Amino acid sequence: MNKNIKLRKDLNADALFSLVRSGFEEIKDHRANKTKISLADALMSGFAMFSLKVPSLLAFEAIQSEDTNFKSIYKINNVPCDTQMRTILDEVDPVDIEPLFADVFRQLQRGKVLEPMVFMDGCYLVSIGGTGYFPSNKVHCDSYSKKTNSKTGEITYQDKMLDAAIVHPDIKEIIPFAPEQIIKQDKESKNDSERNASKRFLEKLRKAHPHLRLIVTEEGLSLNAPHILELEKHQMHYILGAKKGYHASLFDYVESAAKDGLTTEIQYENDDIVHQFRFINQVPLNDSDQEILVNFVEYWETTPKKMIHFSWVTDMHVTKENVSRIMRGGRVRWRIENETFNMLKNQGYHCEHNFGHGIENLSVVFAMLTMLVFLVDQTQQIACQLFQAVLEKLGTKRNQWEQTRALFYGYQFDSMEDILKALLYGFKRQHVVILDE
Repeated sequence: MNKNIKLRKDLNADALFSLVRSGFEEIKDHRANKTKISLADALMSGFAMFSLKVPSLLAFEAIQSEDTNFKSIYKINNVPCDTQMRTILDEVDPVDIEPLFADVFRQLQRGKVLEPMVFMDGCYLVSIGGTGYFPSNKVHCDSYSKKTNSKTGEITYQDKMLDAAIVHPDIKEIIPFAPEQIIKQDKESKNDSERNASKRFLEKLRKAHPHLRLIVTEEGLSLNAPHILELEKHQMHYILGAKKGYHASLFDYVESAAKDGLTTEIQYENDDIVHQFRFINQVPLNDSDQEILVNFVEYWETTPKKMIHFSWVTDMHVTKENVSRIMRGGRVRWRIENETFNMLKNQGYHCEHNFGHGIENLSVVFAMLTMLVFLVDQTQQIACQLFQAVLEKLGTKRNQWEQTRALFYGYQFDSMEDILKALLYGFKRQHVVILDE
């Protein structure tokens, strides 16, 4: 199998790195013309740091004495020191990085890689959620969220971002879009700041992908009339979680309809799991928004050990034939937590480490670069046979990142393809040549 591995022209590491580099070169440099380190070099250095999963800026600076691989693999002419990188990137507008996500996405579309991820009725399923990143006990600004440990009283500050990704119940890879920072303004609640970030995000998503057919899946806090109207405005379908504690009038209406025999109920069993559904179409969202009609789905899963319960509202007409599919779409919302946020925090991306807050945009720029690297990695995982084979051989991504760094640090390579081939097939080690002082 290994001998039959073929790299796809535009969907391998080196092609994607070149694409990213070209995108960085399109960003206007905010500094004077006479600069030793170009903005593209500074941005690409940040990208390389997260691509190599280096744990800190100081650790990244320590590997720059031999920069041959930075030039051959990441196309960086001059690698900045940690202070230079922070200074240069702090003034970059994060919005300027957003088009690069669409550039990578278009390569996936052209390569027809996304076709298996179509979920239902020709639509892709998009999971949206928020998370904190780069926490600190000391450094913070007005837009930071604050979290107090109930036991110790310790206060942690962190930035937050809203992100979304194409997900599919049967495919482990996800395809993230450009994130949107959640900025808390004066006198604004947590929910308000997330709603405003969501509005900005949906506007940008539709502008970047005007013809993409989407079904948005989110948690129960997103189920409100303004958000539904916003989704409809951008011609996006939805499967939104519903919770009795937050949406009491909706559940009361469904219970009353069930007593009158107006709901549809089905049940089946497979592999000792009992699946039970109850649904009804065209019910008012709540007492205050009677004109907004939604379709309601309730689901119980019972095993010999436990029973779990979920409920959603959707704009798609629910039938006996598609109710199970809608249920799977609602439950896969957790992929944005498990396959994105948890991976960024626990699989070598060091999202829990604070790389620097800066005065203007530094922490946001670093977050954007982290997510861009994650998109490139996911693209390789879903479309590059060489990357897939190395991951299968080494077993875990952490192991793959560690061994990639070891080769990058210790040997000279012309491409990331050569590093991956060395990991897959092995390579001959030479004796160390000690240089005279």
